[in-house]
Amino acid sequence: MNIKDLLYEGHTRAYTDFVANIIFDHPPLFLNLWEVFMANEESVSRRAAWVIDVCSEEKPELIIPLLTALIETFPGFTHDGMKRHSLRILARSPLPAEKLGELASTCFDWLMQREESVATKMYCMEILYRISEIEPDLKPELADSIRMQMVEGTPGIRSCGNRLLNKLGRK
Repeated sequence: MNIKDLLYEGHTRAYTDFVANIIFDHPPLFLNLWEVFMANEESVSRRAAWVIDVCSEEKPELIIPLLTALIETFPGFTHDGMKRHSLRILARSPLPAEKLGELASTCFDWLMQREESVATKMYCMEILYRISEIEPDLKPELADSIRMQMVEGTPGIRSCGNRLLNKLGRK
């Protein structure tokens, strides 16, 4: 079964779930899907990212061995969909301790970029909050960064920011 051909056949949530179910029935295909994702080729890699996101949400054990590779690779993603799915996966996964610095750096960079999407910024804030729970010295910088985003932020940014500032105890 050629995973690329399968990915090109459809791009809806229902079709993504269909491909995810094929992966669940044939787990070795997950690594083929991962290779397509890591190739960062538009648009097939973005479609692979969506399927990986769905698969890893239902079966986190599929993604855990690949998290370090994801953290090393995702800063090179330029398409919002690739960033969004990568960040969504990382926001709910155990974060490898040896990669926290790299991950925090990328998330702070993207959070402060005016052109980044709301979803990218919100997932960055979530991940940075989780990192700050491990590295409390980041909390003041995170709180300041969140406040800066809230000044001209969308309602989603403000809502997420308020929730995280409350959790940080810095409202």
